[in-house]
Amino acid sequence: MITLLLGLFIILYAISKIDVNKYQKMISAMGDVFGNKGKVVDIKTTGSSPLPDPEGYLKTELNRLIEKYHYNNSIRLEENKRGVTIHILDDVLFSSGNADLTASSKIVLHRLATLLKELPNDIRVEGHTDDVPINTSSFPSNWHLSVARALNTAYDLIKTEGLNPEKVSIVGYSEYKPIASNDTPEGRALNRRVDLVIIKK
Repeated sequence: MITLLLGLFIILYAISKIDVNKYQKMISAMGDVFGNKGKVVDIKTTGSSPLPDPEGYLKTELNRLIEKYHYNNSIRLEENKRGVTIHILDDVLFSSGNADLTASSKIVLHRLATLLKELPNDIRVEGHTDDVPINTSSFPSNWHLSVARALNTAYDLIKTEGLNPEKVSIVGYSEYKPIASNDTPEGRALNRRVDLVIIKK
């Protein structure tokens, strides 16, 4: 009995040190005492809890943020096979036909970045427009506008908010990825947006 108790306390001490290699060697050496003939026990998950699901965490916290700051009409969430997409309508971030972030838009991005920085996922920043043509000295086409808006949004998240640039990418889709009909003003307003796509791990 004394021998068995001594073996038990040695095992408990080894586990408390969380040294898997030493634990496995010790178990092998003491196998005969416990009658398991040197069988090694896998303790890789002993005493640990699974990490929270990043996508689930994000959706929960984003919904709280949207409700707290009354963004219901400006920020929408969508979950699909790519991951979680945050649709940010352009009137939250930009003036009409412009790609420069407004002062208020930086507050919105700051609030979102507080959550995004907690995630291990890659983030894809996508610029979108409606199908109304644009032709200015700054933006000869909707392609130019959508890319510029995605770029400025991503740059602010990286430079100002400290997101890891290795995890951020940008793309401009112009008018070719609508989420609503361009036949109505309401639909076109939904299509003028920047999407933050949190890529599923």
